[in-house]
Amino acid sequence: MLVDQHGEIVDEVIVTLFARPRSYTAEDVVEIACHGAPVILAHCLERAVRAGARLAEPGEFTLRAVMNGRIDLPQAEAVRDLIAATTIYQARIAAQQTQGAVSRRLAPIKAQLIELIALMEAGIDFAEDDISVAPASELFRRLDPILAQTTSLARSFAYGNLVRQGFSLAIVGAPNAGKSSLFNRLLEQDRAIVTEIPGTTRDLVSETAEICGIPVRIVDTAGIRESEERVEQLGIAKSYEAMADADLTLVVVDGTLQRDPALGEQARSQGRCLVAANKADLPGFTVQEGELAVSAVTDQGITQLREAIVDALAPRGELELSGGFITSLRQEQLLRESAALLTSAREAIETAYPHEVIMIHLEGALQAFGAIAGATSADDILNRIFSTFCIGK
Repeated sequence: MLVDQHGEIVDEVIVTLFARPRSYTAEDVVEIACHGAPVILAHCLERAVRAGARLAEPGEFTLRAVMNGRIDLPQAEAVRDLIAATTIYQARIAAQQTQGAVSRRLAPIKAQLIELIALMEAGIDFAEDDISVAPASELFRRLDPILAQTTSLARSFAYGNLVRQGFSLAIVGAPNAGKSSLFNRLLEQDRAIVTEIPGTTRDLVSETAEICGIPVRIVDTAGIRESEERVEQLGIAKSYEAMADADLTLVVVDGTLQRDPALGEQARSQGRCLVAANKADLPGFTVQEGELAVSAVTDQGITQLREAIVDALAPRGELELSGGFITSLRQEQLLRESAALLTSAREAIETAYPHEVIMIHLEGALQAFGAIAGATSADDILNRIFSTFCIGK
């Protein structure tokens, strides 16, 4: 029972003991479950503090799990991503990483690097005996796969960051090209007003949708054309601003009419863009090179358009399709550091530098790998990671 300071019953609670080492933190943990009224929760917390407990720091439970060897740093970072997930796909990827998906990807690369360093050590030990334990050809054979895998994993961050952060998409085009219809189709709801009257959309209309499991802020803009009307001019100015601010611009053209290349050229000059030829369901429709044929009425080409939108920002490679990509900037930076050191080691082998010099680069790369999992992480790195967690977790 949860009682007040006078001994009066406030709530019935369930107290659960999670014994070490199988608890979340690998320590003895007691969990109190009470009813969810804010006043009851606050009272329960107040009684616990008065009894000698203290409030947890941001991310303290996960930090304790790391310090006690229950999980590693990539798993801890995935806990934060799982809490922040807004789509099922984001949650699934984060859940895979909390189960050690990143660490399993890293383990064989790290093991190969350790074997190479051991071989180099043997070469140094036997140097005085004139025995060639590690000739250049053998070093290249072992080093090249390590460098390739490290570089590939680092590059996967482009897609991983897209999954974790989401992106923005601006839909632009001439009046009556079907921008708002396509906007509604991507949202899978009737959010923007659609009529046969050109220039219906006068202001920016934005909504968040899910495309291939990734959260996307989609902005429908006013039709771009020459106009003397003041209100429409303001809307067109905002359309250009939306193009400049978006991560990707989708230029919609009417596939039954002659194209004006000016808008597409301007969109490409401002950043990444796709061109979709709408109205594929109508007679006289044509699709030109570089355009995606779609119909906002019949759904034709919409699935392909969704995939093209994601691939335009971060093409999905083999690692991404199998779920083996990284979503942490910290991990990406360490992998690139490791790849740079491995490249330096390769150049040192090519120029026949002494093995001791090559070893400096290889050991530096190994240290970067260790920092990913937390083996060589300093306190400031840990503090930076866990300061972004919610209180307690």
